[in-house]
Amino acid sequence: MFPVPGLTIFTTDQVARVCETLEETGDIERLGRFLWSLPVSPGGSSDALNHHESVMRARALVAFHTGNFEALYQILQNHRFTPESHAKLQALWLDAHYQEAEQVRGRPLGPVEKYRIRKKFPLPRTIWDGEQKTHCFKERTRNLLREWYLQDPYPNPSRKRHLAQATGLTPTQVGNWFKNRRQRDRAASAKSR
Repeated sequence: MFPVPGLTIFTTDQVARVCETLEETGDIERLGRFLWSLPVSPGGSSDALNHHESVMRARALVAFHTGNFEALYQILQNHRFTPESHAKLQALWLDAHYQEAEQVRGRPLGPVEKYRIRKKFPLPRTIWDGEQKTHCFKERTRNLLREWYLQDPYPNPSRKRHLAQATGLTPTQVGNWFKNRRQRDRAASAKSR
């Protein structure tokens, strides 16, 4: 595409590829140094870097790993990302909010506190895949669990593993969901009697 001023040997696409490679290797410190070395001049071809998804995702990663959560939130709220990046960026958004809350409280958060954080700081539309998470699982996961529950409310370990693979959950999560659902059904039937 455009050569980057000051780094005439790199084009915007080459910078993006370097960011992708460093992100894949997990070398966030080196990624940060690379991003820091890029020009900051407004407008022109360097502006193209501020709109390239790989570069913005890399900046978000570096901001998260350096604890610069305000910069992370700015990047995630002001740049629209493609669905391929959503899961990673959603995790950064939530983990940053969890870490901030843990620093304030001085202890790790429990599941209820994490739920409250998710409600207080919903995902921005720029990184949201459009599917609402309810009760910690996405709606399609819950629908699949419900379908299997109607067939067999007491799945064996093999079925739990199969369902875990189909939903992306762990077998323990699947087992807990079934156990909780059976308890809710028992409570509802006792109440109706």
